[in-house]
Amino acid sequence: MTAKIINGKVISDFFRSEYKLRVDRLISQGTRPGLAVVIVGDDAASQVYVRNKAKACESIGMYSEVHPLPATTRQAALTAFVEQLNANPNIHGILVQLPLPKGLDDRAVIEAISAKKDVDGFHCANMGALVIDESPYPPCTPYGVMKMLEYEGIPIEGRHAVIIGRSNIVGKPQAMLLLKAGATVTICHSKTQDLPAFCRSADILVAAVGRPNFVKGSWIKPGAVVIDVGINRLPDGKLCGDVDYAEALLAASAITPVPGGVGPMTITMLLGNTLKAAERAAGIAGTTDPGETGLA
Repeated sequence: MTAKIINGKVISDFFRSEYKLRVDRLISQGTRPGLAVVIVGDDAASQVYVRNKAKACESIGMYSEVHPLPATTRQAALTAFVEQLNANPNIHGILVQLPLPKGLDDRAVIEAISAKKDVDGFHCANMGALVIDESPYPPCTPYGVMKMLEYEGIPIEGRHAVIIGRSNIVGKPQAMLLLKAGATVTICHSKTQDLPAFCRSADILVAAVGRPNFVKGSWIKPGAVVIDVGINRLPDGKLCGDVDYAEALLAASAITPVPGGVGPMTITMLLGNTLKAAERAAGIAGTTDPGETGLA
């Protein structure tokens, strides 16, 4: 058996085409969704991510601002800048690119963003709302995973989902979204004993550990769905995920590649969250994404 490849680019394009229709509708009513991205310092990888986000906004007619700040920016100045964006009615979503330079408090900056404009979904108010199934802006990467599963028609309810990784960015919110969809969820991490045994029990396996080719094919239950969130650069410059792709391809029923799997969906869900924030600001209630099943 060779697994079906879950093509994140194709799925991303589907959602972006739908988002563009909603953006056009908002613009016709006098509101252009706006995203502000703040980047502190000169980290090369972060600069690439920021450029990609700006291009994605423009591709569907949204407005974007990129604000590069020097690495010497102090906490108070960064917080004050974020508060200016909070007060700007043309900006509906604010994203501060992480990681921040040493000496700056990531959590304090995230909490300075208005919960109504926190389109990354990391503000305490939005993370708390996620736990009680009411978050308007689920964190973009796990939200993208859910959309991929929905698009592919992969059943979630009643199935066992195992997540490797417990970060606030992926692992924990992924667990909340899968629970909401009716899965039985196990979160594994660096202290988990006999990790391969947990993995072999998974109907849906989500790898978000940040270690190249960490999950072996022998860890995968035959017919399981494998979602590889990891993206790692090897010494030869090539990218790979957290899952040994060649081995997993022979065991899984469906799998996301790296690159071209979850990655495109993360930016697309950022667009979706920003669009939703703009719709809310314009008084348009109850808007959901195509194929959405209670994840608004």
